[in-house]
Amino acid sequence: MSGEALALASATCFALSNVTIARGTRPEAEDNGAFVSLLITTVISGAAWIAVGLARGFEPVTPRALAWFAGAGVLTAFIGRVFFYASVQRLGAMRSSTLKRLNPFFSVVLGVAVLGEQLTGGTAIGLALILASFAALLAGARGNAARPVGADSGSFMARFGYAYGIVSALGYSSGYLLRKMGLDEAHDALLGTMVGCIVGALLFVATAAFNRDYARAVRATFARPNPWLIGAGVMSSFGQILYFAALNESSMSRVALISSMEVFVTLFLGLVFLRKHERLTVPLVVAAILGVAGTAFIFAS
Repeated sequence: MSGEALALASATCFALSNVTIARGTRPEAEDNGAFVSLLITTVISGAAWIAVGLARGFEPVTPRALAWFAGAGVLTAFIGRVFFYASVQRLGAMRSSTLKRLNPFFSVVLGVAVLGEQLTGGTAIGLALILASFAALLAGARGNAARPVGADSGSFMARFGYAYGIVSALGYSSGYLLRKMGLDEAHDALLGTMVGCIVGALLFVATAAFNRDYARAVRATFARPNPWLIGAGVMSSFGQILYFAALNESSMSRVALISSMEVFVTLFLGLVFLRKHERLTVPLVVAAILGVAGTAFIFAS
């Protein structure tokens, strides 16, 4: 599969994960699924890495590559994923996915500034359209467009949700840079995913030693498994593996922008499965059209 196709497949898996997180968690719940997601991703990517390695031979790896993968795990698997799950828990799938549109913007800036990737005219137009899409989504979120039914956008919990979403976006976009550097050293997406999630899970457990909320989440993961959150973890796992594979086939800027389609898949799935909790209105439809146009420019460039 091409890098573009892998990125679209990743976006679909992440969108499915967004919706199942929203269905399986509540603001007052002790477990939002972040820890179980890390464990599931570690198991899936680890098993796939061993199976592929035994069948085709293991890719050579260097200590530097492992260090890059571990650093990416701190930023993406721990900061990015944990804070994103917390954002979904407080804001719902649609608004959290809206905030996540900051990821490709930061990723493109880092790809151009740090990796020296070329910003073509088509990619620039696509980026501008994605930013316009984000602005439209944000405007809709200020109204009733993507707000969970009955929620108060100015509430204390919502304000925390927005902050968590921004922190998550910064973590993901910075981690993508380290992922790309790791893949330049060792072309093994499965290994990179496994190492990153092991680091993320270990950091979660270490934080649980000092934080009651994290400790309750770890206990609930094993004592009271939530089928919705397990499903979210599986989808998130495949999304991350596919994203890693896409980075191995295409530039970081292109993969990040194409993955922006995740928000529109989330909106569609939310309309179908979350209609009792979240709303879809005209501003979100306009945002979806802008996003599709932006992605078309990226494919054409």
